[in-house]
Amino acid sequence: MRFRAAVLRAYEEPFTVEEVALRAEPAPGEVLVAVAGAGMCRTDLAVRRSAGRSPLPAVLGHEGAGVVVRSGGGPDAAVGVGDHVVLAFDSCGRCRNCLGAAPAYCDSFASLNLFGGRGEEPSRLTDAAGKALAPRWFGQSSFAEYALVPARNAVRVDPALPIELLGPLGCGFLTGAGAVLNTFRAGPGDTLAVLGAGAVGLAAVMAAAAAGVRTVAVDRHPRRLDLAERFGAVPLDSTTAGLTERIRRLTDGGAQYALDTTASPALINHALHALRPTGALGLVARLHAPLALETGTLDRGRGIRHICEGDAVPALLVPRLTALWQAGRFPFDQLIRTYPLSAVNEAERDCESGLVVKPVLLPERNPG
Repeated sequence: MRFRAAVLRAYEEPFTVEEVALRAEPAPGEVLVAVAGAGMCRTDLAVRRSAGRSPLPAVLGHEGAGVVVRSGGGPDAAVGVGDHVVLAFDSCGRCRNCLGAAPAYCDSFASLNLFGGRGEEPSRLTDAAGKALAPRWFGQSSFAEYALVPARNAVRVDPALPIELLGPLGCGFLTGAGAVLNTFRAGPGDTLAVLGAGAVGLAAVMAAAAAGVRTVAVDRHPRRLDLAERFGAVPLDSTTAGLTERIRRLTDGGAQYALDTTASPALINHALHALRPTGALGLVARLHAPLALETGTLDRGRGIRHICEGDAVPALLVPRLTALWQAGRFPFDQLIRTYPLSAVNEAERDCESGLVVKPVLLPERNPG
């Protein structure tokens, strides 16, 4: 089977949209999905900065959504041909964490989702010349017209929904909303500080508003602060003098919860100082250097932890988020700008510059 995909061939070069070949039918437990749209996430773009750890050439993309066109069946098949699905991260379903409803902490998360250590699963994608492409990214490689995926990470959704826009619910929006709804279990009367008003941070702001949580959003970009205010948060410029005290005042003496999406040590320390006693800080961005915590940041019962994929079971959280969207309480579509797959490099530039919060690539599939 041949179709078009965006291929990254070198770390410093643009994507090339080219013909690729899929040399396998869906095995039991797998489905072939005609991709309707795929969100571009900063995790995809971080491959460029992986210092050679990610093998290339590769098809990236891990926020796909589309329609199942073939199924390998199997006793555990949860979706079938014709189903509209959102694609989430992959997990084994068998380890202690998966069985404990924590698939984001699957023992095999790295080997199933990242390129490193994927030798046990040879790629089934090749380029037009027959050269193998790297194994599927996050169980998807959805910057393409089609994606062969484990049925386990395909979540069935209502076919009346705009399927081409739903892909980011499988990762970026899932992460921010899940941190609020699953990790913190925040509700009316709680206060939250969100550091960084990108896709993940703004999803957290929207989820907090839906849950009745008073939120302060901290960022340095006026446009993103305007969006945060539109979605119910009090905006606060990160360059403001006395940032810690400002957050405390705006959260009635200190935030119960804080979510950092920036990996900025300075902002992380501000967030910890701004927490009330027993408050909790969640980190979702990957730290690239040792984190030096200032004296007193973890006093009086304050805690800090990393949050992966919003602590979500995608099959539970994705339908919850689409229901909130249908009720007008989680307007994630307002963060999206769509691009044809052929404009993948323009989408990347706009994402990196901050011009767009969440680009979504739309394959230009030939009807024939």
